[in-house]
Amino acid sequence: MMRSFTKSFLLILVFGGLVSVLAIGQKSEPSQPMQLPPPTPIFSATDLAAKVPAPNPEDVKSLDAIMRAIYEVISGPAGDRDWKRFRSIVLPQARFTQAGKGPDGMTFVISWSVDEFIRDAGEVFSKQPFFENAIVNRAETYGNMAQVFSSYESRHARGEKPFERGINSIQVLNDGKRWWVISIAWDSERPDNPLPAKFSKK
Repeated sequence: MMRSFTKSFLLILVFGGLVSVLAIGQKSEPSQPMQLPPPTPIFSATDLAAKVPAPNPEDVKSLDAIMRAIYEVISGPAGDRDWKRFRSIVLPQARFTQAGKGPDGMTFVISWSVDEFIRDAGEVFSKQPFFENAIVNRAETYGNMAQVFSSYESRHARGEKPFERGINSIQVLNDGKRWWVISIAWDSERPDNPLPAKFSKK
């Protein structure tokens, strides 16, 4: 019994000593200041303008004007596009997102930055003609921002039957001096996703 008590007592002493050492060690380490994320940048109209090529004033003077520019700048025969014009109408941080369904029926999402979109769309446009136009634009505005549901038709040549239709969800803003594209997301028409009647005809 005494041997058992002594053994237990020694274990308590050893464990207690270890706890004390750890506690002392923790106290001796300087406390680390909390790491905060860098502040989110706030841009003025002048800041934004300095980050992109100067736009054609006619492209950014109104909501209708920038909607027209969006479709014009991506349309044309096989070859390069005016990417300088493209950059001039979109925020440097703009996103482009496609949602759809693959042959297996699974939903997919692809999202591009400005540079990524120019890279991938430029590769496609360099090899084949692509013309896209709005069918119906339905806009909701509040303050400096607007959300436009814009149904579209895509063709390989002007006047031919569209090979695709769908809806672009386009977010734009006015910085007090001009309009900018914030983001464009789109989904295409398919048997399980028909274009609503209010978006299929002008």
